[in-house]
Amino acid sequence: MKKQIYDKNNGLSYTLHGDYYFPNLIINEEKVTYGRYGMLRKKYLKEHKSGYYQYLVLSGKLTEHLNQVDREAREAVERLVEQMTEKQGVTEKLKEDNPMEWVRWMNNIGDVVEKIICEDIIYL
Repeated sequence: MKKQIYDKNNGLSYTLHGDYYFPNLIINEEKVTYGRYGMLRKKYLKEHKSGYYQYLVLSGKLTEHLNQVDREAREAVERLVEQMTEKQGVTEKLKEDNPMEWVRWMNNIGDVVEKIICEDIIYL
């Protein structure tokens, strides 16, 4: 048996491994630029949506998907933090007058925003 063959019908080349020919596939992935939210999404897909995760890997769209989710999540975090600080009255004046109170408010807002982002974007 030949070690390598080429199929003109589908344009793929195959390599012999044992008794079987396996296609020589190359996954073209774009540069990994995703951060924390992209990693959370990847972990979630692996553990809870393995079929969709495998589809993204095999189609070469995983990195693109994770970059998009990460970008979307970061933009939403920025927008929500800004809206919540404005609504709660957490200002630079509070930061100057009572830094510990400001830190308490910002940590609280950060925790709430994190939960919202995870529920609405990451674990969808």
